Amino acid sequence: MPIPKRRVKQETRVVKIDASGGRPKTTEQTGCGNPKDTRSAAQASSPSVCQSRRAKLSVADQGLQPKNQKRNGKNKYVPVRSKDGKALMPAKESRVRRWLETGKAIKRWKKGIFYVHLTFETLEHIQSIVLSIDPGSKFEGYTVKSKAHTYSNFQEGAVTWVSDRIETRAMMRRNRRNRKTPCRKPRFNRSVRKGWLAPSIHARWQLKLNIVKRLSALYPINHIVVEIIKADTKQGKRKWNKSFSPLEVGKNWFCHELEKIAHMSIKCGHETHKLRTALSLRKSENKAERSFDAHCVDSWVLANDYVGGHTTPDNTDVTFIKPIQFHRRQLHVLQPSKGNVRKLYGGTKSLTLKRGSLVKHKKHGLCVVGGTSKGKVSLHNRQTGERITQNAKIEDITFLCYNSWYV
Repeated sequence: MPIPKRRVKQETRVVKIDASGGRPKTTEQTGCGNPKDTRSAAQASSPSVCQSRRAKLSVADQGLQPKNQKRNGKNKYVPVRSKDGKALMPAKESRVRRWLETGKAIKRWKKGIFYVHLTFETLEHIQSIVLSIDPGSKFEGYTVKSKAHTYSNFQEGAVTWVSDRIETRAMMRRNRRNRKTPCRKPRFNRSVRKGWLAPSIHARWQLKLNIVKRLSALYPINHIVVEIIKADTKQGKRKWNKSFSPLEVGKNWFCHELEKIAHMSIKCGHETHKLRTALSLRKSENKAERSFDAHCVDSWVLANDYVGGHTTPDNTDVTFIKPIQFHRRQLHVLQPSKGNVRKLYGGTKSLTLKRGSLVKHKKHGLCVVGGTSKGKVSLHNRQTGERITQNAKIEDITFLCYNSWYV
């Protein structure tokens, strides 16, 4: 009597890649039987950890999200510029991908923001797009919106180090005079010219103006809404005037410069509060929170009040902008080294690259240029500023654009 064949119980599992970088898990056999008779589903080619990272870098280098992936359930829009360099209406990522695959568009970067430059002629059908600004002492919110879509939200950190640098510069100048080293003569009784801004106030408002100019170059903005601060000077209140008078002067200068870019309207803080309350929106009490509710909720409310179209925010994604603190060239370091030698310090050049520039490295992808040492370049994360490597070769780096902030 023939002996019946024993059945082999098999279990097939999809190959999984361990997030910690371990070996892939292959098919596991359960039950009895000869292992040679067991067919493994792991024979099909599967991407390794390095291959998956390379795929992510290639997507990130395009400034686009992976296919079939939406942002909070919404499509992401990419800024578009015409063949002549004019800002056009933003396009969906799916359309931008087709343009790039067929050669109808070229990838470009402007101060860390990705956009595409068309290579064919097209009609310039421009809708009404508004840029709204919610200024603050440490953080600001920006929103680019039309009646149909909210294209971008930005949260920007203010420049806070200018006052300390001015004080350090004055201290070093006094010390050089005491050491009888070459220096300029002291200037006394200098009259302040009309419209003069303190360096710290000017740096804060100039950063806001630079962001508006760069967004206006990427989006066809035809109106700007700004929430202003009201701080009138009071007679006999020296402490009050000293605190708020420079802010008032900086605000007036900023509004005067915005009128040269597009039509502008002004809203007060209590008006923004009423608009936000009418839409049942909440603003976070933590101003340093990296979320939509910190500052962009007010900028979105201001934009929606002008163009309309929504009763709830249709896009709550926020792009965080942090200005890069450059160490400009100075005569020497503050503390001398052994032998009373004062070394040189500072500079904005790393070999042939300007510091802060957005570059693409063969291994690390998109990075920001840092310092240099022993013929090598330091690269930093373009979003957080954390250093990635100190030993990047100049021949492995491709320049993309000049940059002055982390995005």
